[in-house]
Amino acid sequence: MRSALIWVSVIALSGALVARAENPPPPPEGEPPAPPPAEAAPAPAPSEGEAAPPASPEPAPAPAPPPGAPAPGAAQGNGEDRTPPRLSFTDGEVSFWRSGADDWTPAQINTPLAPNDQLYAGERANIEVQVAPRAFVRAGEDTQFGFSDIEPDFLQLRIVSGHASLDLRSIKTGMTVEVDTPQAAFTVEHPGYYRIDVSDENTTFTSRRGGRATVTPANGQSGAVASSEEVVLTGTDQPQLATYAAPELDAWDQWNYTRTDHLIDSVSSRYVPYGEYGTDDLDHNGDWRVVPQYGSVWVPTAVAPGWAPYTTGSWVYDPFYGWTWVDTAPWGWAPFHYGRWVFVGGFWGWAPGPLVVHPAYAPALVAFFNGPSFSIGVSFGHANVGWVALGWGEPCVPWWGGAGFRGSPHWVGWGGPHVVNNVVINKTTIVNVNEVHGWANAQHQGAVVGVGSGEFGHGMVHAQHFDQKQFAKFEPMHGNLTMKPTAASLAPTTKVANERPPRSAFERRVVATREPRKTNNLGFDHTTPPVREDAGRAQARAQTQSQKLPVQNPRAPAQQQVHVVAPDRRKAAETLSNRPPFGRETGGERQSPPEPPRFGSNHAAQRESEVPHTAPPARPEAPARSNMQHARTQAPSPRELPGEPANRVFRGHGNAEPRPAPPAPHAEQHAAPQPHHGGGGEPHGRPQQQQH
Repeated sequence: MRSALIWVSVIALSGALVARAENPPPPPEGEPPAPPPAEAAPAPAPSEGEAAPPASPEPAPAPAPPPGAPAPGAAQGNGEDRTPPRLSFTDGEVSFWRSGADDWTPAQINTPLAPNDQLYAGERANIEVQVAPRAFVRAGEDTQFGFSDIEPDFLQLRIVSGHASLDLRSIKTGMTVEVDTPQAAFTVEHPGYYRIDVSDENTTFTSRRGGRATVTPANGQSGAVASSEEVVLTGTDQPQLATYAAPELDAWDQWNYTRTDHLIDSVSSRYVPYGEYGTDDLDHNGDWRVVPQYGSVWVPTAVAPGWAPYTTGSWVYDPFYGWTWVDTAPWGWAPFHYGRWVFVGGFWGWAPGPLVVHPAYAPALVAFFNGPSFSIGVSFGHANVGWVALGWGEPCVPWWGGAGFRGSPHWVGWGGPHVVNNVVINKTTIVNVNEVHGWANAQHQGAVVGVGSGEFGHGMVHAQHFDQKQFAKFEPMHGNLTMKPTAASLAPTTKVANERPPRSAFERRVVATREPRKTNNLGFDHTTPPVREDAGRAQARAQTQSQKLPVQNPRAPAQQQVHVVAPDRRKAAETLSNRPPFGRETGGERQSPPEPPRFGSNHAAQRESEVPHTAPPARPEAPARSNMQHARTQAPSPRELPGEPANRVFRGHGNAEPRPAPPAPHAEQHAAPQPHHGGGGEPHGRPQQQQH
């Protein structure tokens, strides 16, 4: 009997060890993964009629970074996740410039922004940049601003003209946002709504919704800005500071409030990890489906026949991440920087995978290839660079980050299974990059695309599609990529923008508390952008160069100026003891705001309007209110109060006009497509009556 019990115990223990080997727990953070298991389980077989992906020959060692371009992410020395700010919305003429580019180009939504990038909103234009999951920077017409520095815990903006806002519904602990203006630097470390207006005479900064900030003028004497307060600075070297009550929200502020309310309350948030940008765009441009093999899958609408992922956009060179995909679709952020693409039921769908706590941004989730030249139709195509979207569970081989990260297969930020060469492996398996040679999406028609080596990184891609026979001749590129960037690679398009900031605005000196990030022009000639006054000189310069004539009176390029001051840290802004004095401008006093609405008042009025018009039954009269309640409804009689009005609002010096209402919105870059349902699986996230 005892022997039988011993054998039962041994068998149970063996079964537990086998189960643990098949499903090992993830290694502790900071420790290397465990050795690979003895065997791997096969992945689901391809659908009937679909061929397995072909094997590619073993690649040669990764080449060194191209001359003139530093290794992406080398300064960090690792693959640190740092989601860049996203240009999420433009309306009207908006221009973009990156250090090293030849000229301003039309801004393209979904562009990841880098330090020293500049944006300019022309007449009747608006800009929106997402800087955190629930935080947005917006700018109105005739506003020129840029990013002086971008770090995981520090964002430095430069605003020299126009008006902008920081709508920070939430920011992570330890995050600091600094706004540098000609009169002062403003430091924000708390959620809130902040409005900045910069004119030739003064700068105003308004804090709302519980926000607090610190103002540091050129003399370095910092002051605290309380909530619902506006600070006004006049002058440059010795600016005069005064505070007023925050004015009433104007139409542009109300637009900011309303737009953010919509963006942070997207239905798609339930399917993607918190922290991924662009989820609201998924609500309006596709359908969510439940597919047993992949879970939640998003199927885009209004894509052209034969469309495949990573075909409608451009490859842009980012100073940190290197080659980065910028898609032109309004929804083209999350599906191209997170998750994986799958082909199911005749549709391409984006699978974010199981929810994870910390999603990791990637400049693109593709596999790159070196390809030979092919004869395509009647022309001879030199498709030296090819790529394909990563499939379900396939590893990303990064071309950015430090030496220990770049070129090594990883699944950072991915919560689903690990799949290599169409085989599911244990998550602790160490994968040699040279053993990765199969990609599930390569078997689907039109998924493998490429361009000539001279076309890669030069505006919109004109992709060539390849069949299985042609793809078999491709060789994977792992780690460092062979494509060398040019000045044209720094923007999503090669077109020249119609709008440029004036020289007087661009060269305005700003006050900052930190030295801006040094410009990295990637070895190109242009470290400062052309300004409005240079627009007419481009043609004359080209003509002069063609005729080999000496340049007459060349004008120096516009230079940005920064006055760095050390803020006075002896007075803690948290105590609000160092606030600037109250302003004394006779701009009037702000009226008391209306009381918050009561629940049910609007509903009662709506119900009364819906019922048939009949004589209501007699009801007893409501009791009369008390004298105190009745007194609140009467206009207060003038009283001789002590002191002076405290809720003065700043209306501008002299007879300045109030803030103008925002212009009527222009047509967006992409019209919202009509929804449809497809892609297999069961619909979810939609009301039942909408299904058809």
